[in-house]
Amino acid sequence: MTTLTSPIDLLAAVPFLIGFQPESSIVLIGLRESSIEVAMRVDFPNEADPELNAKLSSHLRDNAIESALLVSYIPDSPSEVDLVIKTLSEAIESVGVEIRESLIVVGDRWRSLICDDTECCPEEGQPLPDLSTSRITAEQISLGNPLPFKDESMMVESLLPMSLDPEVDDEITRCLEFSKNMTTGEIQKQGAESFLDLVSDFQADGICRDKKLIALVLVRLHDLQVRDFALGTVSEEKLHLYSDFFKWLLKSAPKGYVAPAATLFAAVSYERGDGAIAHRAIDRALEDSPNYSLALLLRQVFTTGRNPEFFRVMRAELHPKVCDAIFSGSMSA
Repeated sequence: MTTLTSPIDLLAAVPFLIGFQPESSIVLIGLRESSIEVAMRVDFPNEADPELNAKLSSHLRDNAIESALLVSYIPDSPSEVDLVIKTLSEAIESVGVEIRESLIVVGDRWRSLICDDTECCPEEGQPLPDLSTSRITAEQISLGNPLPFKDESMMVESLLPMSLDPEVDDEITRCLEFSKNMTTGEIQKQGAESFLDLVSDFQADGICRDKKLIALVLVRLHDLQVRDFALGTVSEEKLHLYSDFFKWLLKSAPKGYVAPAATLFAAVSYERGDGAIAHRAIDRALEDSPNYSLALLLRQVFTTGRNPEFFRVMRAELHPKVCDAIFSGSMSA
Protein backbone atom coordinates (compact mmCIF):
# COMPACT_ATOMS: atom_id res chain seq x y z
CA MET A 1 0.00 0.00 0.00
CA THR A 2 1.36 3.42 -0.92
CA THR A 3 1.97 6.12 1.66
CA LEU A 4 -1.16 7.41 3.36
CA THR A 5 -1.16 11.14 2.74
CA SER A 6 -4.50 12.28 4.21
CA PRO A 7 -7.20 11.31 6.72
CA ILE A 8 -9.37 10.14 3.80
CA ASP A 9 -6.57 7.81 2.69
CA LEU A 10 -6.37 6.46 6.23
CA LEU A 11 -10.12 5.89 6.53
CA ALA A 12 -10.16 4.13 3.16
CA ALA A 13 -7.13 2.00 4.00
CA VAL A 14 -8.38 0.61 7.31
CA PRO A 15 -10.90 -1.91 5.86
CA PHE A 16 -8.27 -3.23 3.43
CA LEU A 17 -5.73 -3.58 6.24
CA ILE A 18 -8.00 -5.57 8.55
CA GLY A 19 -10.27 -7.22 5.97
CA PHE A 20 -13.62 -5.65 6.87
CA GLN A 21 -15.31 -2.37 7.73
CA PRO A 22 -14.91 -2.03 11.51
CA GLU A 23 -17.48 -0.89 14.04
CA SER A 24 -17.03 -0.24 17.77
CA SER A 25 -13.31 -0.75 17.32
CA ILE A 26 -9.88 0.72 17.78
CA VAL A 27 -7.54 0.28 14.83
CA LEU A 28 -3.85 0.93 15.39
CA ILE A 29 -1.46 1.12 12.43
CA GLY A 30 2.29 1.06 13.00
CA LEU A 31 4.70 2.77 10.59
CA ARG A 32 8.41 2.55 9.99
CA GLU A 33 9.81 5.17 7.60
CA SER A 34 6.22 5.84 6.44
CA SER A 35 5.78 2.17 5.49
CA ILE A 36 2.92 0.24 7.12
CA GLU A 37 4.42 -2.56 9.21
CA VAL A 38 1.56 -3.67 11.47
CA ALA A 39 -2.19 -3.13 11.69
CA MET A 40 -4.15 -4.20 14.76
CA ARG A 41 -7.85 -4.08 15.60
CA VAL A 42 -9.47 -4.53 19.01
CA ASP A 43 -12.99 -4.03 20.28
CA PHE A 44 -13.50 -0.56 21.71
CA PRO A 45 -13.34 -1.13 25.50
CA ASN A 46 -16.09 0.02 27.83
CA GLU A 47 -13.51 1.76 30.00
CA ALA A 48 -9.82 2.58 30.03
CA ASP A 49 -7.93 -0.71 30.00
CA PRO A 50 -4.28 -0.51 31.16
CA GLU A 51 -3.64 -4.15 30.22
CA LEU A 52 -4.90 -3.63 26.66
CA ASN A 53 -2.92 -0.39 26.36
CA ALA A 54 0.27 -2.16 27.47
CA LYS A 55 -0.32 -5.03 25.04
CA LEU A 56 -0.87 -2.78 22.02
CA SER A 57 2.02 -0.46 22.81
CA SER A 58 4.37 -3.40 23.41
CA HIS A 59 3.51 -4.77 19.94
CA LEU A 60 4.59 -1.44 18.47
CA ARG A 61 7.81 -1.41 20.48
CA ASP A 62 8.66 -5.05 19.66
CA ASN A 63 8.23 -4.37 15.93
CA ALA A 64 10.50 -1.29 16.06
CA ILE A 65 7.62 0.98 15.05
CA GLU A 66 8.52 4.66 14.75
CA SER A 67 5.08 6.28 14.46
CA ALA A 68 1.43 5.28 14.62
CA LEU A 69 -1.97 6.10 13.18
CA LEU A 70 -4.96 5.63 15.46
CA VAL A 71 -8.58 5.33 14.29
CA SER A 72 -11.32 4.96 16.91
CA TYR A 73 -14.76 3.79 15.78
CA ILE A 74 -17.01 4.92 18.61
CA PRO A 75 -19.76 2.52 19.84
CA ASP A 76 -23.42 3.53 19.80
CA SER A 77 -23.49 3.76 23.60
CA PRO A 78 -20.05 5.11 24.44
CA SER A 79 -18.59 5.12 27.92
CA GLU A 80 -15.35 6.89 28.88
CA VAL A 81 -14.47 7.48 25.22
CA ASP A 82 -12.10 10.36 25.91
CA LEU A 83 -10.32 8.48 28.71
CA VAL A 84 -9.99 5.30 26.62
CA ILE A 85 -8.32 7.19 23.76
CA LYS A 86 -6.23 9.39 26.08
CA THR A 87 -4.75 6.52 28.09
CA LEU A 88 -4.03 4.45 24.97
CA SER A 89 -2.33 7.41 23.32
CA GLU A 90 -0.19 7.98 26.41
CA ALA A 91 0.81 4.29 26.47
CA ILE A 92 1.83 4.44 22.81
CA GLU A 93 3.91 7.57 23.32
CA SER A 94 5.51 6.08 26.44
CA VAL A 95 7.30 3.47 24.29
CA GLY A 96 8.74 6.17 22.03
CA VAL A 97 6.17 5.96 19.24
CA GLU A 98 4.86 9.22 17.80
CA ILE A 99 1.13 9.40 17.03
CA ARG A 100 0.99 11.04 13.61
CA GLU A 101 -2.80 11.00 13.37
CA SER A 102 -5.72 10.14 15.63
CA LEU A 103 -9.19 10.01 14.08
CA ILE A 104 -12.56 9.25 15.61
CA VAL A 105 -15.53 7.99 13.62
CA VAL A 106 -19.01 8.48 15.08
CA GLY A 107 -21.80 7.17 12.90
CA ASP A 108 -21.33 8.70 9.47
CA ARG A 109 -18.99 11.49 10.57
CA TRP A 110 -15.30 11.72 11.38
CA ARG A 111 -12.80 14.21 12.77
CA SER A 112 -9.17 14.43 13.77
CA LEU A 113 -8.21 14.77 17.42
CA ILE A 114 -4.85 16.24 16.41
CA CYS A 115 -6.03 18.94 14.00
CA ASP A 116 -7.00 22.15 15.83
CA ASP A 117 -8.39 23.93 12.76
CA THR A 118 -12.14 24.19 13.45
CA GLU A 119 -12.90 24.80 9.78
CA CYS A 120 -11.10 21.62 8.77
CA CYS A 121 -12.16 19.54 11.76
CA PRO A 122 -15.23 21.03 13.46
CA GLU A 123 -16.42 19.55 16.76
CA GLU A 124 -19.34 17.80 15.02
CA GLY A 125 -16.94 16.28 12.49
CA GLN A 126 -17.02 15.97 8.72
CA PRO A 127 -19.34 13.65 6.76
CA LEU A 128 -17.67 10.39 5.81
CA PRO A 129 -16.89 10.42 2.08
CA ASP A 130 -17.70 7.58 -0.29
CA LEU A 131 -14.61 5.48 0.37
CA SER A 132 -15.36 3.18 -2.58
CA THR A 133 -14.16 5.94 -4.92
CA SER A 134 -10.98 6.75 -2.99
CA ARG A 135 -7.47 6.58 -4.35
CA ILE A 136 -6.63 3.75 -1.95
CA THR A 137 -9.60 1.64 -3.10
CA ALA A 138 -8.67 2.11 -6.75
CA GLU A 139 -5.09 1.15 -5.99
CA GLN A 140 -6.06 -2.02 -4.12
CA ILE A 141 -8.44 -3.13 -6.87
CA SER A 142 -5.76 -2.57 -9.50
CA LEU A 143 -3.45 -4.83 -7.48
CA GLY A 144 -6.05 -7.58 -7.54
CA ASN A 145 -6.93 -7.34 -3.85
CA PRO A 146 -10.54 -8.18 -2.94
CA LEU A 147 -12.87 -5.56 -1.53
CA PRO A 148 -13.18 -5.73 2.27
CA PHE A 149 -16.17 -7.46 3.82
CA LYS A 150 -19.02 -5.25 4.96
CA ASP A 151 -18.54 -6.41 8.55
CA GLU A 152 -16.80 -9.09 10.59
CA SER A 153 -19.74 -11.52 10.48
CA MET A 154 -19.60 -11.63 6.68
CA MET A 155 -15.89 -12.37 6.87
CA VAL A 156 -16.54 -15.31 9.20
CA GLU A 157 -19.31 -16.61 6.93
CA SER A 158 -16.89 -16.60 3.99
CA LEU A 159 -14.94 -19.43 5.64
CA LEU A 160 -17.91 -21.71 6.33
CA PRO A 161 -17.90 -25.06 4.50
CA MET A 162 -19.48 -25.49 1.12
CA SER A 163 -21.98 -28.30 0.58
CA LEU A 164 -19.84 -31.33 1.28
CA ASP A 165 -19.39 -33.84 -1.52
CA PRO A 166 -20.09 -37.49 -0.60
CA GLU A 167 -17.85 -38.56 -3.49
CA VAL A 168 -14.89 -36.85 -1.80
CA ASP A 169 -15.75 -38.71 1.43
CA ASP A 170 -15.75 -42.02 -0.45
CA GLU A 171 -12.40 -41.22 -2.05
CA ILE A 172 -10.94 -40.33 1.36
CA THR A 173 -11.97 -43.77 2.65
CA ARG A 174 -10.30 -45.45 -0.34
CA CYS A 175 -7.16 -43.36 0.13
CA LEU A 176 -6.88 -44.33 3.79
CA GLU A 177 -7.26 -47.99 2.84
CA PHE A 178 -4.59 -48.15 0.13
CA SER A 179 -2.24 -46.03 2.27
CA LYS A 180 -1.89 -48.97 4.66
CA ASN A 181 0.39 -50.69 2.15
CA MET A 182 2.64 -47.65 1.55
CA THR A 183 5.82 -46.62 3.33
CA THR A 184 6.11 -43.21 4.98
CA GLY A 185 8.49 -42.09 2.26
CA GLU A 186 6.06 -43.15 -0.48
CA ILE A 187 3.21 -41.36 1.27
CA GLN A 188 5.17 -38.13 1.61
CA LYS A 189 6.41 -38.13 -1.99
CA GLN A 190 2.93 -38.90 -3.31
CA GLY A 191 1.50 -36.17 -1.08
CA ALA A 192 3.93 -33.52 -2.33
CA GLU A 193 3.39 -34.44 -5.98
CA SER A 194 -0.41 -34.59 -5.67
CA PHE A 195 -0.41 -31.20 -3.93
CA LEU A 196 1.44 -29.63 -6.86
CA ASP A 197 -1.01 -31.28 -9.28
CA LEU A 198 -3.99 -29.91 -7.36
CA VAL A 199 -2.56 -26.37 -7.28
CA SER A 200 -1.90 -26.59 -11.02
CA ASP A 201 -5.50 -27.66 -11.72
CA PHE A 202 -6.84 -24.88 -9.50
CA GLN A 203 -4.63 -22.29 -11.16
CA ALA A 204 -5.99 -23.29 -14.57
CA ASP A 205 -9.70 -23.35 -13.71
CA GLY A 206 -10.21 -21.75 -10.27
CA ILE A 207 -11.50 -25.13 -9.09
CA CYS A 208 -10.60 -28.81 -9.28
CA ARG A 209 -13.16 -31.43 -10.27
CA ASP A 210 -10.92 -34.45 -9.71
CA LYS A 211 -12.48 -35.82 -6.51
CA LYS A 212 -9.79 -38.48 -6.12
CA LEU A 213 -7.04 -35.83 -6.25
CA ILE A 214 -8.87 -33.57 -3.79
CA ALA A 215 -9.31 -36.45 -1.35
CA LEU A 216 -5.69 -37.54 -1.73
CA VAL A 217 -4.38 -34.06 -0.91
CA LEU A 218 -6.70 -33.65 2.09
CA VAL A 219 -5.48 -36.96 3.51
CA ARG A 220 -1.81 -36.36 2.75
CA LEU A 221 -1.84 -32.89 4.36
CA HIS A 222 -2.21 -34.68 7.69
CA ASP A 223 1.43 -35.69 7.24
CA LEU A 224 3.43 -32.83 8.73
CA GLN A 225 6.15 -32.99 6.10
CA VAL A 226 3.62 -32.78 3.27
CA ARG A 227 1.90 -29.86 5.00
CA ASP A 228 5.22 -28.07 5.47
CA PHE A 229 6.10 -28.78 1.84
CA ALA A 230 2.78 -27.18 0.83
CA LEU A 231 3.55 -24.05 2.84
CA GLY A 232 7.03 -23.92 1.38
CA THR A 233 5.76 -23.84 -2.21
CA VAL A 234 4.13 -20.46 -1.53
CA SER A 235 5.97 -17.52 -3.06
CA GLU A 236 5.51 -13.79 -2.67
CA GLU A 237 4.57 -13.55 -6.35
CA LYS A 238 1.79 -16.15 -5.94
CA LEU A 239 0.28 -15.13 -2.61
CA HIS A 240 -3.07 -14.34 -4.27
CA LEU A 241 -3.20 -17.75 -5.95
CA TYR A 242 -2.35 -19.66 -2.79
CA SER A 243 -4.74 -17.59 -0.70
CA ASP A 244 -7.61 -18.43 -3.05
CA PHE A 245 -6.51 -22.06 -3.29
CA PHE A 246 -6.19 -22.73 0.45
CA LYS A 247 -9.49 -20.96 1.12
CA TRP A 248 -11.23 -23.15 -1.47
CA LEU A 249 -9.58 -26.26 -0.02
CA LEU A 250 -10.60 -25.52 3.58
CA LYS A 251 -14.19 -24.82 2.46
CA SER A 252 -14.16 -28.14 0.58
CA ALA A 253 -12.74 -30.19 3.46
CA PRO A 254 -14.99 -32.51 5.48
CA LYS A 255 -14.82 -32.70 9.26
CA GLY A 256 -11.49 -34.06 10.41
CA TYR A 257 -9.60 -32.65 7.42
CA VAL A 258 -10.11 -28.90 7.90
CA ALA A 259 -7.22 -28.06 10.24
CA PRO A 260 -4.25 -28.39 7.83
CA ALA A 261 -5.93 -26.43 5.02
CA ALA A 262 -7.28 -23.79 7.42
CA THR A 263 -3.85 -23.32 9.00
CA LEU A 264 -2.16 -22.98 5.61
CA PHE A 265 -4.78 -20.40 4.59
CA ALA A 266 -4.19 -18.55 7.88
CA ALA A 267 -0.43 -18.37 7.29
CA VAL A 268 -0.83 -17.04 3.75
CA SER A 269 -3.51 -14.56 4.84
CA TYR A 270 -1.29 -13.19 7.59
CA GLU A 271 1.61 -12.85 5.18
CA ARG A 272 -0.67 -10.84 2.87
CA GLY A 273 -1.56 -8.55 5.77
CA ASP A 274 -5.04 -9.99 6.35
CA GLY A 275 -4.63 -10.58 10.07
CA ALA A 276 -8.33 -10.62 10.91
CA ILE A 277 -9.24 -13.41 8.51
CA ALA A 278 -6.06 -15.26 9.51
CA HIS A 279 -7.38 -15.38 13.09
CA ARG A 280 -10.79 -16.60 11.90
CA ALA A 281 -9.10 -19.34 9.86
CA ILE A 282 -7.27 -20.46 13.01
CA ASP A 283 -10.69 -20.61 14.69
CA ARG A 284 -11.82 -23.03 11.95
CA ALA A 285 -8.67 -25.12 12.40
CA LEU A 286 -9.10 -25.40 16.17
CA GLU A 287 -12.81 -26.19 15.87
CA ASP A 288 -11.78 -29.14 13.70
CA SER A 289 -8.75 -30.17 15.78
CA PRO A 290 -8.47 -28.37 19.17
CA ASN A 291 -4.87 -29.45 19.78
CA TYR A 292 -3.51 -28.88 16.26
CA SER A 293 0.00 -27.69 17.10
CA LEU A 294 0.67 -25.42 14.11
CA ALA A 295 -2.65 -23.64 14.62
CA LEU A 296 -1.79 -23.02 18.27
CA LEU A 297 1.67 -21.77 17.29
CA LEU A 298 0.31 -19.43 14.62
CA ARG A 299 -2.26 -18.07 17.07
CA GLN A 300 0.65 -16.97 19.26
CA VAL A 301 2.52 -15.51 16.28
CA PHE A 302 -0.53 -13.54 15.13
CA THR A 303 -1.41 -12.32 18.62
CA THR A 304 2.08 -10.94 19.20
CA GLY A 305 1.90 -9.00 15.93
CA ARG A 306 4.98 -10.70 14.44
CA ASN A 307 6.12 -9.15 11.16
CA PRO A 308 4.83 -11.20 8.18
CA GLU A 309 8.41 -11.27 6.89
CA PHE A 310 8.76 -14.14 9.38
CA PHE A 311 7.02 -16.50 6.93
CA ARG A 312 9.21 -15.58 3.99
CA VAL A 313 12.35 -16.18 6.06
CA MET A 314 10.98 -19.46 7.40
CA ARG A 315 10.19 -20.76 3.90
CA ALA A 316 13.62 -19.83 2.58
CA GLU A 317 15.29 -21.73 5.42
CA LEU A 318 13.08 -24.81 5.68
CA HIS A 319 11.67 -25.57 2.23
CA PRO A 320 14.93 -26.81 0.62
CA LYS A 321 15.43 -29.17 3.58
CA VAL A 322 11.85 -30.47 3.38
CA CYS A 323 12.14 -31.01 -0.38
CA ASP A 324 15.42 -32.85 0.00
CA ALA A 325 14.01 -35.05 2.75
CA ILE A 326 10.80 -35.94 0.91
CA PHE A 327 12.30 -36.61 -2.49
CA SER A 328 15.43 -38.34 -1.19
CA GLY A 329 13.42 -40.50 1.16
CA SER A 330 15.59 -39.55 4.12
CA MET A 331 12.82 -38.33 6.41
CA SER A 332 9.93 -40.09 8.05
CA ALA A 333 6.99 -38.68 9.96
